Order: sequence, then structure tokens, then C-alpha cells
Amino acid sequence: MASSSSSKPTLYSNFTPKVSLKLPPLLTTFHLPKTTTKPVILVLSVSQNQTPKKNSPLISLLRSIPDWADGIKERRMQQKRTLYNHENWVEHRSSLRHLRHVLSSSSSRVILSLIPPVIAFTWVAFMVSCYNSIVEDTHWLPSFMPVLRASSLPYQLTAPALALLLVFRTEASYSRFEEGRKAWTKIISGTNDFAGQVIASVDNSRDGLLKNLLLQYIMAFPVALKCHVVYGSDMGRDLGNLLEVGDLSVVLRSKHRPRCVIEFISQSLRLLNIDESKRSILESKISSFHEGISVCEQLIGTPIPLSYTRLTSRFLFLWHLTLPIILWEDCHWIVVPATFISAASLFCIEEVGVLIEEPFPMLALDELCDHVRDNIQEAIATEKAIKARLNSKRKSHSPEHSPNGWPSS
Repeated sequence: MASSSSSKPTLYSNFTPKVSLKLPPLLTTFHLPKTTTKPVILVLSVSQNQTPKKNSPLISLLRSIPDWADGIKERRMQQKRTLYNHENWVEHRSSLRHLRHVLSSSSSRVILSLIPPVIAFTWVAFMVSCYNSIVEDTHWLPSFMPVLRASSLPYQLTAPALALLLVFRTEASYSRFEEGRKAWTKIISGTNDFAGQVIASVDNSRDGLLKNLLLQYIMAFPVALKCHVVYGSDMGRDLGNLLEVGDLSVVLRSKHRPRCVIEFISQSLRLLNIDESKRSILESKISSFHEGISVCEQLIGTPIPLSYTRLTSRFLFLWHLTLPIILWEDCHWIVVPATFISAASLFCIEEVGVLIEEPFPMLALDELCDHVRDNIQEAIATEKAIKARLNSKRKSHSPEHSPNGWPSS
């Protein structure tokens, strides 16, 4: 026993593998310690020289059309929206709007995004029609091959359910769009009100520099929030004309950029030489900014329940997959255009609901931010012009006093 305890520790297992394992290139050699009493840990490493598997030409061809349609849709989502003016409203309610909308169908991102599913289901209808025609009119196939047809009663029973599902889906998406629009209305009005309070409360003679910086930070907040909630925005470019280089670098390095701009505003308010009552009033305006951030992030992070969206997609898929079989008895080859029209109509409604579910790319946020900046800059210029005008009037109409205290005639 004494001799065995003084010897070097060895592994307790005496098993020796007889067969050498040939590992695939994905795995490297195992590194096993020669003598250890601890459990052996096998370390696997991925070969960096491994080439990814290439898709087959058929899969690449089938993916090319959806990828093309999605690319067009995403590029159109990033286009800037414009606010309506009187001329736009006249064109919007014109009696020629239907013709204009039909002629512009080729540039509609909604219609272009419908190309993959509509083509797929129309092709299925065409194949079903070819099969049924061969079975009914020729003897090319064995006699036991059935004609693909069924009763339309199940469709008559489930059609109201599909209609209600699409209506509720679109209505839920529009309620999110409306909530986002109202949130940005409060943000824009709060920004204008905040800037107006600063212009009226802060004296230029004592805090002129801080006042100008504070107004720049207030103008920068809507832009920072817009870039925070809209995918693909360039915050450095959008804030370059509003913030100084040092301030902009601090904002870009922060994890939450809108809150960083709010911190600039808060620190500037603390340095102002104003009464505490005025300071409290100005600080209370920041709460609308925090509320706007919370609403926008909630809308971005919480979509419509995914089970509802999946149910709608599956229902539409199964509906149009079996539609040619249901309509064959009454329509025969008319099932092909009928399937095309049905898929284009119902999938279009579903696509609109998906697009407006994320409300912020649908809003003219860039133009709203530009309007805020223009309004604040105009308010600053107007304040200076009015103040200069009033001072000149006061000097020109001030009476000259005589030595005895009475105004001279």
C-alpha cells in the first residue's frame, strides 16, 4: 500500500481504444492530458477553412424572386415620407385617383411584395387544372387516378372566419399606427412648447451661450429619437447640423442616444441663472420626452401577438392551396384567374396590416423634425426682431425730463 501511494497518480480506466477514429474536417485533434485525476474535457474547435454549403440552383432560383421583392420593399420603407399640403389633398380626393392608383401599381411596394405568394398559388391552380383535365379528357393516366374536386360547403362556412381574421389583423395594426402618430404629435408639441419656454424665460444677457446650446439640444432630441426608432437612419449625418462635434461624439458613443440628449438638456438647465420656480417649470417639460421614448420603444419591441400573425398566414395559405380543388366543379379552367384574383386581394389586405404594424417608417418623421427646427429658429429670430423693435420704440417715445422733474413740452 505504501509503495502504491507514493507512485505517480494515473488514470483509473485501463481501457485502450483499438480503433482509430477518423474525425471530419470540422473537428480538430483532442487534447488529452497525460496524467490527471480530474474528468477529461474534450475541446472541439471549428475549422476556419470550412466552406459553407452552396444552395442548389433550383433553391437559388426559387429564392431569387422573394429576395428581389423583399429588397424593393425594404428600400421603399426607408424612403422619406412627406406631410400633406392643400395641393396634396386636392389630388388625394380627385375623381381620377382610381385611374392614377391603377397606373402606379407597378411601383407599389405592397403589390411587388405580393408577387411571390400570388405566383405560387396561381401556379398551383394551373397544375391542378392540368391534372384534372388530363384525368377527365384523356387516358394518359391510370383509371384509378381521381379528379381533384370537393364540395364548396367548407369554404362557405369558413369564409366569414377568414374575413374577420383579416379585419381584426388590419384593425390591430392601424391602432398601433395611430398610437405611434399620437405619440409623435405629443413629442413635437412638447418640443415646441419647451423651446418657447426657454426663449421666454432665459435672459440673453446673462446666459446667452447656454440658451443657444439648450435650444440646440432641444432641437436635436426629436432627430435622435427618430433615428432610434427608424431602421437604417444615419444619426451622425442627421445631427451633424444641430450639435457641435464634441457633443455629437458623446451622443454617438452612448448606448441610448435619445436619453443622452436629454442628459445634455438637464445639465444645461442646472447651469442657468434663473429662479428655481422657472427651473422647475422647464424641468417638468422633460417628462414628455421620457414618455415619448417609452411609447416608441414599446411599439417597436412589442408587435401584435405572433400567434395571431401566424394563424392569419396559415389560414390564407391553406385557403388558397385548396381553392382550385373547391372551384374545379363549377369553374374548371377559370380556377386559375379566380385563384390569382383571390390571392392578390386577400394577401394584399394582410400585407397592408403587416406594413403599418411598424408605424414609424410610415410617418413623415424627417419632415416633422425639420419643421421643429425651422419653428424654433424662426422663434429665436422673431424674439430678437421684436425685442429690438420694442427697444427702439421705447427709446423714441421716452419723454425728456426737465431738471425740476416735470417732462418738457
